[in-house]
Amino acid sequence: MTDESNQASLAAHIVTSYDEDLQYLVRRIAEMGGVAERMLEEAVVSLVNSDPALSQKVISDDLLLDDAERQIGEKAVLIIAKRQPMAADLRDVIGAIRIAADLERVGDMAKNIAKRVLAVQGMAQPKKLVRGLDHLAELALTQLKEVLDAYSQRSAEMANSIRERDDEIDAIYTSLFRELLTYMMEDPRNITACTHLLFCAKNIERIGDHATNIAEVVYYIATGDQLVNDRPKDDETATVGAGD
Repeated sequence: MTDESNQASLAAHIVTSYDEDLQYLVRRIAEMGGVAERMLEEAVVSLVNSDPALSQKVISDDLLLDDAERQIGEKAVLIIAKRQPMAADLRDVIGAIRIAADLERVGDMAKNIAKRVLAVQGMAQPKKLVRGLDHLAELALTQLKEVLDAYSQRSAEMANSIRERDDEIDAIYTSLFRELLTYMMEDPRNITACTHLLFCAKNIERIGDHATNIAEVVYYIATGDQLVNDRPKDDETATVGAGD
C-alpha cells in the first residue's frame, strides 16, 4: 500500500471516529430525554394515584440522569480536546452539554414532585385541582417530547415554535395557582395538601421553562444564531395579591 493510500485510510478512519464521537452525544441526549419524559409522567401518575412505590422509583431514577449528564460532559471535553471542532460541530458539542444540563434539571423537578407524593399520602386532596395538575403536566410533557424531536431533526422552525408556546404552560400554572390559593382560604385544613400541590405545579412549570431553554439551544445548533428576543411569560403568580 502506498503512502498516499495509507494517509487516505488514516484520514477516513479519523473522520469515521469523529462522527462516532458526535453521534455518541446525540444518542446519549436522546436516552436522557427518554428517561426525563418517563420520570415526569410517572411522578404525576404517582401523585394522582397516591402511589408511593412509583414515586420511589422516580426518585431512584434521578441517578440515571445525573450519571448521563456527567458522561456527556466528559465526552464533550474529550472531543473538544482531541478534535478541536469548528463551526457547526462545535455548536453540536456545546449544545449537548447545555441540553444535558437542562434534562438533568427536568429529572430534579420530577424527583421533587415524587417526594411530595410521600408527604401528602393520606391527606385529602381536591380532585379537581389534582386533575388540573395532570393537565399541566401533559402540556409540559408534550413540549419536552417536541423539543427533543426538534433536536434530533436539527429543526430551527420547530424549536422557535416551541419557544413561542411557553406562555401556554405559564397561563395554566397561574390559573391553577389562583385556584389553590382560593381553596386554602376557604378551609385552612386544606393548606398543607394544597401547599404541596403548589410546589408540584411550580416544578411542572419549571420543566416547561427547561424545555424552552432546550428549544433555544436547538435553534443555536441549527442556525448559529441566538434567539435574543425576550420569550413570552404569562406567569403572574409573583404579583398575586400585590394589586388584586
